[in-house]
Amino acid sequence: MSTQTVKKDTHPFERAQLEALMTKRFFYTQAFEIYGGVAGFYDYGPSGAALQANILSHWRNHFIVEEDMLEVDTTVLTLADVLKTSGHVDKFADWMVKDTKSGEIYRADHMVENVIEARLKGDQEARAAAEGRAVDGPAPAPKTEEKKTKKKAKAAAVKLDDALVEEYKQTLARLDDFNGEQLGELIKKYDIRAPATDNEVTPPVEFNLMFESNIGPTGQVKGYLRPETAQGHFVNFERLLEFNNGRVPFASAQIGKSFRNEISPRAGLLRVREFVMAEIEHFVDPQNKSHPRFKEVAHVVVPLLPRETQESGSTEVVTKSLGDAVSTGMIDNETLGYFIGRIYLFLESIGINTQRLRFRQHMSNEMAHYASDCWDAEIHTSYGWVECVGCADRSAYDLTVHAKKTKRDMTVQEALKEPKVYEKYVPTINKKVLGPQFKKDARVVEEAILACDQERLRAMQGELEAGRTTVSAGGNEFEILPEHCTIELKTIKESIRSYVPNVIEPSFGIGRIFYALLEHSYWAREEDKDRGVLSLPPLVAPFKVLIVPISSNEKLSPIAREVSRRLRSAGITARIDDSSATIGRRYARNDELGTPFACTIDFASVSKGTMTLRERDTTAQRIGSIDEVIDVLKELCAGRLDWAGACERLGEYNGTQDVDQ
Repeated sequence: MSTQTVKKDTHPFERAQLEALMTKRFFYTQAFEIYGGVAGFYDYGPSGAALQANILSHWRNHFIVEEDMLEVDTTVLTLADVLKTSGHVDKFADWMVKDTKSGEIYRADHMVENVIEARLKGDQEARAAAEGRAVDGPAPAPKTEEKKTKKKAKAAAVKLDDALVEEYKQTLARLDDFNGEQLGELIKKYDIRAPATDNEVTPPVEFNLMFESNIGPTGQVKGYLRPETAQGHFVNFERLLEFNNGRVPFASAQIGKSFRNEISPRAGLLRVREFVMAEIEHFVDPQNKSHPRFKEVAHVVVPLLPRETQESGSTEVVTKSLGDAVSTGMIDNETLGYFIGRIYLFLESIGINTQRLRFRQHMSNEMAHYASDCWDAEIHTSYGWVECVGCADRSAYDLTVHAKKTKRDMTVQEALKEPKVYEKYVPTINKKVLGPQFKKDARVVEEAILACDQERLRAMQGELEAGRTTVSAGGNEFEILPEHCTIELKTIKESIRSYVPNVIEPSFGIGRIFYALLEHSYWAREEDKDRGVLSLPPLVAPFKVLIVPISSNEKLSPIAREVSRRLRSAGITARIDDSSATIGRRYARNDELGTPFACTIDFASVSKGTMTLRERDTTAQRIGSIDEVIDVLKELCAGRLDWAGACERLGEYNGTQDVDQ
């Protein structure tokens, strides 16, 4: 039957099988493999490069084209001053610990997580053994290969106190909220040791994750390989705003490489040192974060893990429509909610299993100091829950700090429909007196006075009327006299509103999405666990169609080439496999590549002009004229038709419609 049910869960998922397939079909491999390789760097082969390109092509259509975004492509090497201003030089770090004897380095939070998960698994196994039953449900999934260690073996089948089990679970739920000092306390409290050796580890220390470089022959200009693409948007904000005719809201988008010098990249494509990011910076009025298209996603129901749930020690998701989540304040504003919805729909469309997807809200210590709200799209894999997309409200932090550092105008000027009249305390600086009095400190004193808020200016006015006031600048206190400055309450009439936009930033780790998609798509045939299949949607599959001449007969080759030409001219990637392997073997190896459809050229193609069409997952075949099959393929690959619809348009193939040679 063409609509037969496919049983994909007969065999449990094994990461080793998927990794072997990735190597065999050259989706990706460790970079510099013939030289021994370097951890955290990978090269993509033809299959992987095509899959990534298709994911990015759909990302560009789904966001840049559909949302009318402004695409930019900014430099990878970034001036140190830019990243110093943004805070990356001082704060872009993870906590690491070192084995006191072997010297091996571990990322502290991952080590704590792996050891606690191993102990919980040992408790689970011990309780099951005591009760004479199998372990209930899957064991906690590891995040890194550190789970395959001596520590894991030592923890096996050890029953823990009930209170400690609950304490461990709450610790895991809140682990992302711990700083270095707190991680050190956990390591001491639970006697957590180096997984590979069981040795003690050093207290956690910060390690900056950026690759440093020098620009030019003298090396006097310092730079870094960018850890994110975002700063390229912010330093070009003035030009982007001008390009958009001075109007807000608008969004800019960028796809490009970023680099992070990971402490211990042990989790394949999930933790690498060079990776592709796709980032959006949506600039919005801080007083109006509504979104004109929010109603299009308000009905979308998404799995949410809010901050309050995590702080209580639970990881149970709340399933809620985005409309409800925004209206109740769970999600801070409509624009943030809108992008969460668009992220969900994007991941669903490329083939991510939404039953293994959740949006986790950042906790207070975990969230960047400038962010007002942040949600991570996390995808479940054999490594556990993996952050693949971040969606943050970065407030006005980035534009503000760059404007202050460079003295450039990063504000939006908006004409008011009606002039705004109000009273305001306004300081007037007498520079002729202030300059000679304070000399080299005059500028910082002036800036300190002008930076005072209205409440402070009101108080200073009264103090000056009494004879003197003070301001703090550069760590010093300065006495200000009436001859230095006057403060008046003035009536202000404004026709122009000036403000620094806030930024909503969806940031996609393409490599992590790529890997999660492979895990979610992989399964093995019911009759043979070694016959792997990648059920990649036609939208992103590296190759859409396999063309298989049934034999090497010279009459079939021209038809195969013509079908290939017609498909490729329609933008459909097609490969001809005219090797000597059996047709079943040719089908099987393209199932491993995720190729969704196969066209078989037989002798009926010569005599009758027909061609069969095979669907990858069901292995069902239909038959029609070559023109009919090509037309159906165009609609299948464009997403305008599903396989059930194709079956209605093409006849059932019973294996006897071809003719003898």
